Amino acid sequence: MKNSKDDYYNAAFSHIYVEKAAWSHPRTKRILSHFPKANVVEIDHYKDVFCRKGQNYGLQHRAQNLILAVKTGTLIYRGSPVCQSFGNAHFYYASCMMNCIYDCEYCYLKGMYPSGNLVAFVNLEDIFSETKRLLSHHPVYLCISYDTDLSALEPVMGYLSEWEKFAGTHEHLNLEIRTKSANRSFEALKPSSKIIYAFTLSPQAVIEAYEHKTPSLAQRISCAADAMERGFPVRLCFDPMIYIKDWEKEYDAMLDAVSSKIRMEKLLDVSVGTFRISQDYLKKMRKQAPHSPIAQFPYQNETGVCQYPLRLSEQMERHMVLRLKENMPQENIFLWKEESGVFYE
Repeated sequence: MKNSKDDYYNAAFSHIYVEKAAWSHPRTKRILSHFPKANVVEIDHYKDVFCRKGQNYGLQHRAQNLILAVKTGTLIYRGSPVCQSFGNAHFYYASCMMNCIYDCEYCYLKGMYPSGNLVAFVNLEDIFSETKRLLSHHPVYLCISYDTDLSALEPVMGYLSEWEKFAGTHEHLNLEIRTKSANRSFEALKPSSKIIYAFTLSPQAVIEAYEHKTPSLAQRISCAADAMERGFPVRLCFDPMIYIKDWEKEYDAMLDAVSSKIRMEKLLDVSVGTFRISQDYLKKMRKQAPHSPIAQFPYQNETGVCQYPLRLSEQMERHMVLRLKENMPQENIFLWKEESGVFYE
């Protein structure tokens, strides 16, 4: 967007709010150095801005502000039952940031957070310490990019490189980095079997309709292929699958594009799951997006989780699994509801 006296629109991160407790952290200074023209405002606590009443998530997301804060309270969370553990008994996630620079219409963050602004917690050492405490009891499988996309923000934040150094010194820690980014953040990291890059892939039709601001399917596939070439374990996440017109045709085209660039048998694994979301999050999303086909779909509520009608969900997942089995072993295909004994022959 051009800079002129007649331009009344703020660019992303035009305003950066800094907690008093965050000023002394070296990361704060480093992050601020990337935004020399930003208006920097000191605040007492990030919730004074992030949790204000009457905010409009959608409007804020068009020109997000950044909040730098110190995370207190719970630092590591147990994995949600609607997320896949990939067979790991000790499955956790860490929230180093809250919110994402991408704007996917189906994202649960829209129902989880009151604000569209982005919060970055600068006290990673405290999260590292909590991870060490868990490691003293058992191995840890830790997802560090659930509530944001760390790879997309790596050029500014640099959090992945710090996690890579930390993981390298702890034998029983495995990290998953979930992303839709085409940033090759792994180029600055040492290839390691302990760091899994998990690329979420969708048909181009879904990307164009619902995954706003994200890279194209071709860009994501190319990035995933490069990560594999550099020696990182790569997971492909066909999750969430989104119901659209001609979904079979669109998902088949996506799989053809993937298999033309990636040797599927060389993948660590893949995940498959149709869209599902907490009933409470969906209720908020419907208020925010009254015209969104995804938010307003007549989902089936199963014990507090809203999802497609069972017949449709099974049809979509079965189709994907059977197609994937053409190019890779069944044991490397994970379904989000595998614990229920569901699999498709």
